[in-house]
Amino acid sequence: MNHTNNYAVQEDEIDLRELFKTLMKHKVKIALITLAVTIGAIVYVLMVSKTYEAKAILKIGEYRLKTTDAKTTDAKTTDAKTTEKVIVADAHELSKELEILYIEILKNEKNKKAKTEKIQVPKNQNNFLEITTNGSSNEEAEAELQKVINYIQQKHKKILDDVKSLNETKAKQVDARLMLLKTKTLPSLQEKISRYKKDLAVYEANFLDVQSNLKKIKDSNPTLATLQINERRYLADIIIKIKDSLESFEDQKNNIEVIEIEKLEEELEALKVLMKPYNYKNTEVVGAIMTNDYPIKPKKSLIVAVAFVTGLILSIFFVFLLEFIKTEKEQQ
Repeated sequence: MNHTNNYAVQEDEIDLRELFKTLMKHKVKIALITLAVTIGAIVYVLMVSKTYEAKAILKIGEYRLKTTDAKTTDAKTTDAKTTEKVIVADAHELSKELEILYIEILKNEKNKKAKTEKIQVPKNQNNFLEITTNGSSNEEAEAELQKVINYIQQKHKKILDDVKSLNETKAKQVDARLMLLKTKTLPSLQEKISRYKKDLAVYEANFLDVQSNLKKIKDSNPTLATLQINERRYLADIIIKIKDSLESFEDQKNNIEVIEIEKLEEELEALKVLMKPYNYKNTEVVGAIMTNDYPIKPKKSLIVAVAFVTGLILSIFFVFLLEFIKTEKEQQ
């Protein structure tokens, strides 16, 4: 048993010696093949086109929208004016649109010095977008990236301009409503109130005259007294109607002065605030466009190292194959 194990060990040792002898015998071939593959890799990395990368993270534009929230404080309900941010575009939908425009449509276009490589939305973010472009130089990659950024900014600027224009239109409408109330509606109501007050004074004076006459002729002239009673009743009805109309006009006037005008002025002021430039933010690059001093492709060190290892393995396999063929011929 021990004899068998010793023999196996001897066989292994002999095999290892033979392998080493074979490697030493063909060391020149191995060195030349490895050197040739390595030099080929070096020539390749020197001749192949360099690829540079540019990257930018964009924050999608937004604008402020006025809302009115009812808040309760100390058992009293008040209207609190607040604003909320509205994102111009959904990041995921925008990324899909840009992929179609700048990747899918242009992927078969030849002789391009730069191309959009990747457009993605950072994880758990709905208002940020990451865009990566490749080019034959940093300048080319950055120029391609700037094209995509310009497209986004122009598109979003139009949306922001439309929102601002809508707020301006609303502001003009509110202002026109205020002018109408102040210059026409209120003066008209005031004129009616003055006229009705004058009419009321006349009818009340007539009523008092009829009332006085009625006392004088009540017993002496019953027929005329009856006519005076009817006239008194008529005047009383007229006076009541005038007073009702006056009350209605004064209520309208007070409602316009105290409530409606104040509400419209607040709305106009809120719209003017919303039209301030700081409430409209276009899509912009966070920080600056990022580039590297060195190309991302080819990775010279990695390619040369892999070529060296590959050449060494291939050369060893080749010399062992030669020895195998030689041995087979000798045995024949």
